[in-house]
Amino acid sequence: MSSSSSSSKLTTINTSINQFQSPTNSFRDNELKWNGWGYIHSNFELSPENGHFYMRSKKYADLDGKPLLGLRPWVEKNLGIDVGLRTPSISIQSLQIPSPLISNPQFLEFLRLEDIYFSDAPLTRLARSHGQTLAEIICIRTGKIGRIPDLVIWPRNEKQILKIIEGAKKFEALLIPIGGGTCVSQALLCPENSQKLICSVDMGMMSSILNLDIKNMTATIQAGILGQDLERQLNDRGFTCGHEPDSLEFSTLGGWISTRASGMKKNKYGNIEDLILSVRICTSRGILQPRRLGQVPRLSSGPDLLQILLGSEGQMGVISEATIKIFPMPEQRCFGAIIFPDFESGVNFFRAVALKRWQPASLRLVDNAQFQMGQAMRVQEGHITSAIWQSLARVYLTRWKGFRPDQMVATTCVFEGTAEEVQTERQRLFTLATTFGGIRAPDENGQFGYRLTFAIAYLRDLALDLNVIGESFETSVPWSKVLNLCKNVKTLLVLEARKRGIEQHILATCRVTQVYDSGVCVYFYYAFNYRRMDVLKALEIYEHIESAARDEILACGGSISHHHGIGKIRKRWLPTTIGPLGVSLMESLRSQLDPENLFNSGNLIENSSSSQTLQLLKNKIEEKRRVNCKIVFKRHKKLLSLKNK
Repeated sequence: MSSSSSSSKLTTINTSINQFQSPTNSFRDNELKWNGWGYIHSNFELSPENGHFYMRSKKYADLDGKPLLGLRPWVEKNLGIDVGLRTPSISIQSLQIPSPLISNPQFLEFLRLEDIYFSDAPLTRLARSHGQTLAEIICIRTGKIGRIPDLVIWPRNEKQILKIIEGAKKFEALLIPIGGGTCVSQALLCPENSQKLICSVDMGMMSSILNLDIKNMTATIQAGILGQDLERQLNDRGFTCGHEPDSLEFSTLGGWISTRASGMKKNKYGNIEDLILSVRICTSRGILQPRRLGQVPRLSSGPDLLQILLGSEGQMGVISEATIKIFPMPEQRCFGAIIFPDFESGVNFFRAVALKRWQPASLRLVDNAQFQMGQAMRVQEGHITSAIWQSLARVYLTRWKGFRPDQMVATTCVFEGTAEEVQTERQRLFTLATTFGGIRAPDENGQFGYRLTFAIAYLRDLALDLNVIGESFETSVPWSKVLNLCKNVKTLLVLEARKRGIEQHILATCRVTQVYDSGVCVYFYYAFNYRRMDVLKALEIYEHIESAARDEILACGGSISHHHGIGKIRKRWLPTTIGPLGVSLMESLRSQLDPENLFNSGNLIENSSSSQTLQLLKNKIEEKRRVNCKIVFKRHKKLLSLKNK
C-alpha cells in the first residue's frame, strides 16, 4: 500500500459526502481495531505497578489482567527490546484519508432506488481497504494510505448483489467483496492505477442460517456470517461445523471458501473443501451454483466446478451462500500435552500418528523457540502448588530425563468425541509418544496452548510498538522433506537478515499445525528488532527476506501456500506452481465468468491476455528455474557451511 500522491484530496475522518442507510451496528466498525488485529479493547500492555506484561481483554477471561511474568525477560533477551523506546501508531485524529478518487452520482442514485445501503465515510472506506499483512498494517499505522475504496456497499440479499453487479456494468465500477478482512495475502488492496469507481461489497448484513437440515446433517448459510456466530448458533441447536481457523472470531464463511481455508480441527472435520456441499456465487453472467439439483454426498458429472470456486479470492464474483456439513456436538472435549526431547523426535511421532491414522481433532508441534515463548507467556498462577509443580517438572525433564532446555519441544492435542472415543484416542496417542521419547505433560498445558492461539496474534501490535517487525507465513510439505525444509528456511531467515545488516535479535521459529497422510502444514514465525532504522526501511528488508524464504520453501519441496491463499503478495510464484498452461486456464475461467472485469482487482494472476502471455510465461519460468537452481545451489552451500561451523 503505497502513499497517495501529494495532489490527492484529503478528508477529515468524521465526514461523509454520500451515505444511504449505512448500518450503525457494524461489527467491523464498532468492535475491531482500525490499525491492528482484533478487538478494540484487547491489547498486551505493560503494568506500571510491577513492570510485567499482561493482556487487557474481557474477551479472553483466562488471560485478562493476569501478569505474564516471563514475557518481558524473554523478549528483552531474544528481541532486544527496550520498553522505554516506543514507536506508537499514528493517532486516529491525525489520519488523513484520501477522498473518493472517483464518484458517480448516477450509480449512487441507482443504489438508492434499489434500496441498497452505501457510504463513502472515510473511516468506513479505510476499514475495508486492507487485510492483515505486515505491510498493510504498517502503512495504516504510519498514515501512508494509498488508493482505498471509493464506496462501501452492503447487500442484504442475493437479489441486491445481482443489482449491484448490474449497476457496476452500467456505470463501470470495480467490485471487491469483503468478508471478515482477516486475509494475509493483500487480496483486499485496491489497484493503485484503476480508473474505475472502486466499491467494497461488505457481506456483513448477509449473516443468517437459512436452513438447518437435521435429517441430512447440512446447513445452508449466508456467506457473510462470522465464524464465531456460526459456531455459536449451531452449538445452541446441538451441532458444530468443526471448522476452527485461528481467525474464527473475525473471519467469515465466504472468506473461508474464497481462500480454501483450513482449521485447527481439520483432522476430525476436514478442511473447507471437505465441508462444502454447494456454493452460490453471483457473477456478471448470473448465478453459478454447481450441484444445483441437490446436495448429494458425491457427484460424477465432469470436472468439479465447486472446487474451481474454492480459492477464487473474489475474482469470479460474490459468494452469497453455501451449504455445508454439520456434526453433532461432541459429547466430550479435552486437551493433552506431550514434551519431546527435540524437534526431530516430535516430527517422527507425527509421522507415526499419520501412518496409523490416529490423529485427534487437533495436533500441533512447536519447535524449541516457540516452546520457550509459550512458557514465557504463562499467566501467574493463583496457587502455590502449580508453581511448585512447574519447578519439579523442569527438574524431572532436564536432570532426570536428560532433556536439553535449548532443544525440547511440545505438542498440544485436542480430543473430541464420545467419552469412549476420547479415552481410546488419548491412551493410544500417549502410549505411542513414549516410543519417541515423549513425556506426557498436564492436560492444562494443552488447553493453555490451544487457547493461546487466539491471543497470540495480538503480540504483533505490541511488537511494532516496541520496534520489532514480526510476521508469519505457512506452507505444506511432504513427510520426506519436513525436517530439511524447516532447518533450511530458519537458517536462511537468519542469514538473509545478517546480509542486510541485522546482526542480532533475530527470531526464526516454526510449528507443525496440520497432519495429513502424505505430509504436514508448517508455519514459520519471524521477527527482528529494527530500533535503529525507519520502520518502512525495516519493512522493505523484511519483504526481501520473506521473498527469499519463499524461494527456499519451493526449492525444498514445499508449496506456495497451505491455506492463506495467493492474493497479490504470492502471485509471482503461481506460474512456477501450476505452470503457464494452468495460469492460462485460470485466466480463461475468470474471463468467462467476468468478461467486463468487474471483479478483477489483480488477485491470483497478472492482468494480461492469456494468448499474449502463454509463451512469455514459459520463457520466464524456464529462465527463473535456471537462475533459481544457481541461487539455491549457492545458498545450500552457505547453509551447509554454517551448519558445519
